[in-house]
Amino acid sequence: MVIVIHQSSSTQNALFYNEKKVEQKKALFFQSGNTPTINPFAGTKHDRLNILTEIEDHNSRVKKKGLHISVNPTVTDLVKLGDKGMRTEIGNLMEHLGYGNQPYFVFKHTDLDRTHFHIVSTRIDKTTFRKIRDDYEKQKTQRFIKSLEQKYDLTKEQNQVQSNLKFSAGSKNLKQNLESLFYQLNQIDSISNKQLYNKSLELFNVEVRRSGRGHVVFITDEMGNPIRYPIRLSEFQERPKFYLSKKAEQEIQISTQVLDKFQLAQWVRDVNRLIERSNRRKKEPAMKYKVKNRDRGLSR
Repeated sequence: MVIVIHQSSSTQNALFYNEKKVEQKKALFFQSGNTPTINPFAGTKHDRLNILTEIEDHNSRVKKKGLHISVNPTVTDLVKLGDKGMRTEIGNLMEHLGYGNQPYFVFKHTDLDRTHFHIVSTRIDKTTFRKIRDDYEKQKTQRFIKSLEQKYDLTKEQNQVQSNLKFSAGSKNLKQNLESLFYQLNQIDSISNKQLYNKSLELFNVEVRRSGRGHVVFITDEMGNPIRYPIRLSEFQERPKFYLSKKAEQEIQISTQVLDKFQLAQWVRDVNRLIERSNRRKKEPAMKYKVKNRDRGLSR
């Protein structure tokens, strides 16, 4: 079992990402908790969003209000727990992290080579309207996973399933994992312009290039040379936020923006976190692909 708490600042983005998967028939409504209606999935996605934003609107100070968690069981985990067990343990996870009384929605995804689950909620307490403390979330999550291993006799060898975000000529599930990378980068607030987005893609051996009236996505080697046939960006459901459309690209891109050291430090920190998570999945040294804290020509 692998559980990842995504750094999502926007509750709407997190919810609508999962809602879009349902619309594409790549995910199912799986579970809800503590909602004002018995079956919130009978309404629209905007009805579900309002359940969370009505709470968040009472607190204007907190910037990152969204809670977005992915639960990634192995096939063996799913056999042992079943849907009933997964619903129970997702509820226990929310309780364990301090969100047991919060409204939340769970989506069951089937678009990758494995079934996994996404939980969307809010970090703003529905009663006090204060931010729920998130100290030591990573440690709490690991303790919860260990309790599951003991409770259901799960082995640590089964605890290795996550997307591989460092691409190579032999990468499997390429399109799905690229979409996962785009989604992760889209959630990072410190990637504030197209230059930083492209630099972030480069760290994962990915490059987006213009081709005719559109763009294509290349996997490259460490020298930036293409090593696989490209995929047209129009084929992806989840796309880089600076390549959504020509109009959006013109509105968002600020080619003359000068990045100060603070902005670059934030970008380095956030992208390094994503790189380290990917490195741990591959059991490779985390320092190998570390971003050095310098502008690398970005502020010229």
